[in-house]
Amino acid sequence: MAGRVRLRFAGVEVEFVDRDVAVAWLEEVAERGTGLPVVIYGPEGCGKTALLRQAALLLEEHGYHVVYVDPLAERLEERIYHSPSIRGVVREALSMLPDPYSRIAEAAVDIAAYLMRRLSRPRLALLADDVFQAIGVERAEAYVKMLLNLVEHPPGDYERIVVLVASSEGVSRRRIGRHMWALTLSMWNMGRAGFEALYGRLPGQKPGFEEAWRWAGGNPRMLEQLYVSGWDVDVVVGMMVEAKGLEELVKRLSVEELRVLKEAVNDPDVLFEAYPETERLVEELVEKNLVVRLGSRNPSLWVDEPPPERDEELGIGRRYAWQTPIHREAVRRLLGRSPSI
Repeated sequence: MAGRVRLRFAGVEVEFVDRDVAVAWLEEVAERGTGLPVVIYGPEGCGKTALLRQAALLLEEHGYHVVYVDPLAERLEERIYHSPSIRGVVREALSMLPDPYSRIAEAAVDIAAYLMRRLSRPRLALLADDVFQAIGVERAEAYVKMLLNLVEHPPGDYERIVVLVASSEGVSRRRIGRHMWALTLSMWNMGRAGFEALYGRLPGQKPGFEEAWRWAGGNPRMLEQLYVSGWDVDVVVGMMVEAKGLEELVKRLSVEELRVLKEAVNDPDVLFEAYPETERLVEELVEKNLVVRLGSRNPSLWVDEPPPERDEELGIGRRYAWQTPIHREAVRRLLGRSPSI
């Protein structure tokens, strides 16, 4: 069984918990590699970064040389991780690239190509976190094509290759999917058992688990934000309204779009039923990472357990879902509705 990576969460060190289905999927990926780049979409804060870090540990245990990039990391030195086994070769590659840390998403592809030329039939893994947010949606397709070329037309031979990209930016999904250049999979928030284990690691006074679950809906980052705000939901909602520009969003909606949005607070599938008249509204909600498009719950299309077909309490429909109940609550309050939880 693969070891579990340790992560910082709300100021404490925690072990990667739950996600047994995802870890089993990673084991399969390690055994066969990825024939195409794999792009994983999921709500903000659902645990995609934690999954990639777990993937880095697991793949190293399977003999892979890992290059992991996080272009949005504040500190330059945190924008790239590489296995100790390739430290010298990566330094060589970085020294040959002009200003690599400012364009680390693209530089990571160059580094992987350099490793293929310098190493003898390596097992190589390239893991990229939040790259579409860093390079812009308009460049997402070109970036995925670069990754595909790395896999299908490598500059050197390799034994196996794994390419995983994680993104919460859902607008690019259809643009990437239409080319069939990557396998796109979905990821959802944590299930109750794993989320309760994470909740249990938080120190100090806290509300009961059921209250935390009803607000965060299994989303680790939302749980962390509630914790650091002293469990003050009003503070977290206010931060979300400001950060996502929700007041401006509501002001530019038509009367019909406002009507649909009010109904979608209680049933997100209204967004599908009213389509295509509300296409602009749906695109804005997806772009602002407020709602997620959902499709089949076929396990082969998910890297972990899919969400339920419907959960009114958490704002999950068959076709669409609010990323967390707090995302829904921020919109509800802005529209003048009373809280339902």
